[in-house]
Amino acid sequence: MVVERDIDHLPKNAANYTALTPLSFLERAAMIYPNRKSLIHGSVQYTWLQTYRRCSQLASALTKRSITFGTTEPYKSFPLLASCQVAVIAPNVPAMYEAHFGIPMAGAVLNAVNVRLNADTIAFLLGHCSAAVVMVDQEFFPLAEEALKILEDKSQGKSNRPLIVVIADKNCDPAPLQYALDKGAVEYDNFLETGDPDFLWKPPQDEWQSIALGYTSGTTASPKGVVLHHRGAYLMALSNAVVWSMKEGAVYLWTLPMFHCNGWCFTWTLAAICGTNICLRQVTAKAVYSAIAHLGVTHFSAAPVVLNTIVNASKEETILPLPRLVHVSTAGASPPPPVLAAMTQRGFRVLHTYGLSETYGPSTLCTWKPEWDLLPTDVQARLNARQGVRYVSLEHLDVVNPTDMTPVPADGKTMGEIVFRGNVVMKGYLKNPKANEAAFAGGWYHSGDLAVKHPDGYIEIKDRSKDIIISGGENISSVEVENILYQHPAILEVSVVARPDEQWGESPCAFVTLKPAVKETDQQQAAEDIIKFSRSKMPRYWVPKSVFFGPLPKTATGKIQKHLLRTKAKEMGPLKKSRL
Repeated sequence: MVVERDIDHLPKNAANYTALTPLSFLERAAMIYPNRKSLIHGSVQYTWLQTYRRCSQLASALTKRSITFGTTEPYKSFPLLASCQVAVIAPNVPAMYEAHFGIPMAGAVLNAVNVRLNADTIAFLLGHCSAAVVMVDQEFFPLAEEALKILEDKSQGKSNRPLIVVIADKNCDPAPLQYALDKGAVEYDNFLETGDPDFLWKPPQDEWQSIALGYTSGTTASPKGVVLHHRGAYLMALSNAVVWSMKEGAVYLWTLPMFHCNGWCFTWTLAAICGTNICLRQVTAKAVYSAIAHLGVTHFSAAPVVLNTIVNASKEETILPLPRLVHVSTAGASPPPPVLAAMTQRGFRVLHTYGLSETYGPSTLCTWKPEWDLLPTDVQARLNARQGVRYVSLEHLDVVNPTDMTPVPADGKTMGEIVFRGNVVMKGYLKNPKANEAAFAGGWYHSGDLAVKHPDGYIEIKDRSKDIIISGGENISSVEVENILYQHPAILEVSVVARPDEQWGESPCAFVTLKPAVKETDQQQAAEDIIKFSRSKMPRYWVPKSVFFGPLPKTATGKIQKHLLRTKAKEMGPLKKSRL
């Protein structure tokens, strides 16, 4: 074996090597532009110096409660070198942004929780990651309260109750805040006051140190916890700016939830480019156009469903023409070419990206080529709807035969699985060695998405394995929806597939075989009961928007033939309007 040798024997030392961490971006922004607006949320505004000091206070307040590196308190069962995890259940508000810096500045790990999940799922997340602190927006305090009650009941009182910090929002009804305070929660700003704004936080000694934990739903009964490290977050944050040509001082509108893959790492990107964050608690077309017109927005990211809302907004909701070119990045489901074309006509420039929670968010992009400028608009949109090529920070991307890992030919026809390898691939799934073994088989991360590779090297998704449904940018496991539906007393068999949806891209469609006791004349009532049952048992966006009855097609071995059901759902045509 040949041993690779360098030209010298010079070692690393404190002067020439330090662990990469995106936390350094915040300190730099505060030093260079202390008075530049860092964040705007309604009437609340902060400068970069103020944001830095608030994040330092948060880190200090957590550290004083032993929420830090190598913590063994307050949870005796933690391994010696384990960091505490802090869960944040909140929409796009200043505290959520501050959490992306303040929590890891304390040496703890951020777990940004999807506010659209139900209490049962959140209870699982909090228990699985042993959250030491739960920071929750006042609007979602009842959700967190219910989740904690479920967790306590399941553990039979043996779980340690985390510290509850409630985030106030002046733009909201104060009643939920008062309710939370009456229940013993600590108000967020009061919690910050217990910390020191001049706190000397410590960066990680090892860039492999975990910075964030995010849960993704798959086809298994329980979500998997995706663990990300400082190095990957640093590289992805800079890569975002490079691939999107974001200039220093860009104004970024938060239409993308920060709980989605840490806002695709743009939380850290904005500090790197010393830009301005515009927080948007609720995303509407009117709010987007207003922010562009009045707050100087230059960039925002959104799922295709949001783009569809923007292009179909009424005249009363729009402010056109745009005062400047506005850059938009989109990911999740593949954006329909007509929507891309409509966005271009309105003055937006759309960058189509693709990725997963396991790759720090989008890690491929459909790089626009100058020669495409001469093509018809519909052809441009079709080319731009592909998933494209790898990000600058991703070392390897390919489409392979999953059986032998050989690359598929670049013919635009042969399907294979998209695989990733590099520094922006997750550390692994928390407490799940079996899932890690499968995910990293053959030395690649397996996405589970099926695609083709075109002659120009651009990849394009053609199907998704494991029957994942992408609705409004949210991943929905059909198996998990089915498992819940099987609890309905009238259902004998059920299979859930994706149906095209004009508003959401895709929506769950349930094919149901009713038990013999249910008469055919009662099917309409049964459909209404199933939807009502679903609303009480699962997140709102999981609820099937279509329910059809009849025997399910099966193979000779009794396996339901989902591909036939998908074809049937597609033939029905897209839902014209969401009723939920």
